[in-house]
Amino acid sequence: MIRVESHALGPRCFVAGLRVHEWHLGLATLVAAVAAVAMDAPALLASALALTGAWLVAKDWHDLVPSRRDTAAWRLGIHRAPAALRRAYRGESLPAAAGWLTGAVGAFNVISALTPGAHDRLAVLTRITGVHAPLLAHALALPAGLALLVLAPYLARRRRRALQLAIVLLVGVGALNLLKGLDVEEAVASWALAGVLTWGRDAFCVAHERLAPRAALRSLLAPATTALAAGLAALVADLWTAPTVTVGVGFLVALAVARLAFRPLAAPSRPPPEAQRCAARRLVQANGSDTLSFFKLRGDLQHFISGDGRAFLSYRVENGVLLCSGDPVGPPEAIPSLLSEVCSFAEERGLRLGVVGGGELLRELAADAGLRALYIGDEAIVDTGAFSLEGRAIRKVRQSVTRLVKAGYTTELSTLSEVGPAELAVLEEISERWLGGEPERGFSMAMDGLRGRYLGDSTVLIARDEDGRIRGFLHFVPSYGSPRASLSAMRRDCAAPNGVTEFMLVRAIELFGARGVEELSLNFAAFARLVHAPATRAERLLGRLVALADPFFQIESLYSFNAKLGPRWQPRYLLYEGRLGLPRAALAALWAEGQLPKPRLPGALRRDLKFKPVADLAPRAA
Repeated sequence: MIRVESHALGPRCFVAGLRVHEWHLGLATLVAAVAAVAMDAPALLASALALTGAWLVAKDWHDLVPSRRDTAAWRLGIHRAPAALRRAYRGESLPAAAGWLTGAVGAFNVISALTPGAHDRLAVLTRITGVHAPLLAHALALPAGLALLVLAPYLARRRRRALQLAIVLLVGVGALNLLKGLDVEEAVASWALAGVLTWGRDAFCVAHERLAPRAALRSLLAPATTALAAGLAALVADLWTAPTVTVGVGFLVALAVARLAFRPLAAPSRPPPEAQRCAARRLVQANGSDTLSFFKLRGDLQHFISGDGRAFLSYRVENGVLLCSGDPVGPPEAIPSLLSEVCSFAEERGLRLGVVGGGELLRELAADAGLRALYIGDEAIVDTGAFSLEGRAIRKVRQSVTRLVKAGYTTELSTLSEVGPAELAVLEEISERWLGGEPERGFSMAMDGLRGRYLGDSTVLIARDEDGRIRGFLHFVPSYGSPRASLSAMRRDCAAPNGVTEFMLVRAIELFGARGVEELSLNFAAFARLVHAPATRAERLLGRLVALADPFFQIESLYSFNAKLGPRWQPRYLLYEGRLGLPRAALAALWAEGQLPKPRLPGALRRDLKFKPVADLAPRAA
């Protein structure tokens, strides 16, 4: 009558040939809760039934909607759509619950250790074990409970060492609960939790740095000395408060020990080796047709190359997020395996995965890696063949170009390798003056300077005045395999007349078009669609909220500057992991792009607390 079938998304139950979902059981449990209230059953029973029913309905909510039915995989927690590119773990949703449950068991044991046990149970126990065993168990239960409290957040973060220690402690705590007062209920709860953690141990996938004994001793010397000094001071000052102070300081020392012992495996922090850089460059040259591909060769990025060497991505770790720069580079058939590998790489290090400047194709594929997408703006791409200075819409640009031509301004287009050392120094001086002492910004849509590796075949357009002095320049990088180029930086002399930027861009479009380059990728316009062409009521509301940030980031002015040239708009996305992962990924992206200052020492912080506006000549910023 009852039949359970195995399925790729989880077990399926049939009763009398009819499919039964968890939300069916949840509704039945809620009905039972209502009946319990009507029958004046104990409030605890009715509450337990109501909470259980609500949980069953909530976790199975996908199956409530016919269009979403059978799209989510069964889990202990709320069911989620399966991520085909991620490794499936038994008890995948266990760590978060394990953190709360372990904390609860630890707190309960601390309270139990600080209060006397039941007299009748204790009398029976002392006849069996004597007086000393319960006293010793009582004394040991307190530090064991505190240790479980320390372990709880690390279990929620999937730390493997924390799991191993928690299982040992829970087994020991169960035994201590029996020895200190025949607390059978507490012992069973501890052992049951240890069993559940053992069953779902695969979900605790974060690996750890190897513990170096000498370094560990040096790290622990300061907190241990502080604890000893505080304990001695409390003992001298007040004998009654000494135990409390000692326990508190000991807890803080335990936190310091845990931070050292449960530190996750770190991502590479040193510059990539030369062999890896060369491999990345070869892949960009072979497959880098996307307008953002070349920017992955920045000198301040790490490279992750797939096991078969056919694809790679560049990244930086910010705010606990492995933040990728744009779409991966490689043949389309090699990208899924690369994403699968980088997901495992991030999971072993306790990092979330994110992407800044992802395109449409990556947005669709990244859903299989458990990533969600947020539209963050559009890349302005100009068709060099269709571009024209005719018409009213471009009248102001045409006037700027005419005025600069009459003033004797000229331009020249050459590869960066053709620029002499003296001229290169002038370009860098102009750039430094324009930045006003601020560092180069950018991450996914700009290079980190003019002397980076492999920039020899990038292109620079130089603008000169009537006396031949350099007054500004544009830097472009190639899109290998496609007739396109991408703007990396716009700079002008602060004393140059207005309109030099428009003049340089128009000349660049004309000169690149004459060389057979069909499209030029220019600046990035943040949230352009939300502000100027919202498609839904929600987008109109978001557009109004985005407009509030315009005084800080000049969103409207940058869009207007790009729109003068009549580009097509290519949407770009911020990809992030988890329903609640957006704030963390967004902050990581703002730090990486240089749009927000990172916390520093007070002196440096005061200098950097001003927002850096996205000027029309600043590096393109996401």
